[in-house]
Amino acid sequence: MKCLIIDNVDAHIAQELGQYMTVDTVILPTRDELAKIIAPYDVLIMRVDPAIDRHILEAAKNLKFIGVCSVGLNHIDMEAAKELGITVQNAPGLNSNAVAELTICKMLELSRDTMTANNDVKVKHEWNKYKFMGRELRGKTVGILGFGRIGQRVGFLARAFGMKVLAYDPYLPDEVFAANEAEGTRDDVYRVLHNADYITIHVPLTDETRNLVCKEQIEKMKDGAIVINMSRGFICNEHDVYEALVSGKLGGYGADVMENELAENPSEFVSPLFDCDKFIVSPHAGAQTVDAAYDIGQFIIAKCKEAMKLG
Repeated sequence: MKCLIIDNVDAHIAQELGQYMTVDTVILPTRDELAKIIAPYDVLIMRVDPAIDRHILEAAKNLKFIGVCSVGLNHIDMEAAKELGITVQNAPGLNSNAVAELTICKMLELSRDTMTANNDVKVKHEWNKYKFMGRELRGKTVGILGFGRIGQRVGFLARAFGMKVLAYDPYLPDEVFAANEAEGTRDDVYRVLHNADYITIHVPLTDETRNLVCKEQIEKMKDGAIVINMSRGFICNEHDVYEALVSGKLGGYGADVMENELAENPSEFVSPLFDCDKFIVSPHAGAQTVDAAYDIGQFIIAKCKEAMKLG
């Protein structure tokens, strides 16, 4: 048997699976490159790049298991994988604290404008504290869209800062909101958008959530609200967010994802948001901690061994 690892994942995965099969590593091949080399492999270990379409899956003549060291699966053609008898296993919940901490980090950075301040000091050699009058999280309201493991952890951390927690999730019973000390709703996302000072997004990308934050919803938000998107790029309409930042309707937009983040050519990776000082972004790094990587690695190892009947 053969295993192909195509992203930087916990080293224990290669060490453990290497006891049962040959393990090769090719970091972040393009879709065309992956399609050319995938045929001999029984196991594929990855995160979110590149997108795994039907073309790649049909080229994977021996593939039986895909271990996804992240939560989302929208980058994989799940229908094709099912048709071809390929097991796809993600790692839900194991990066929750890592993503939640980065969410709070972005809330703080935008509240205190630390990215601009850092640039002013290090690049412009300016020292002007009076330029940076920020605001505290204490006493503010955070609206959490998607109240699963990550959203619940964000709520827990936000309460430590003295924040009120509103939450929207159409799939949760009332007792989950109550247990997490959140004022929750299953059917009124506008109540959350209208009342929150900070809005954090932790929902999967579906037909229902695509453009969940767009001009119509932004107009219902408080003036100066800060939006944090830790989920998927197309959940927020980047053009509408840009217009809201330029007009001052939004006080900031922090993201760990972008609409065009999977562009293979750097010249195609563009966004009007890049020109906004009130926009901060990280390259889908929410789960990038050694702690989360280890936990995810152990989980994927166990699921791979189970699926492949190893050990």
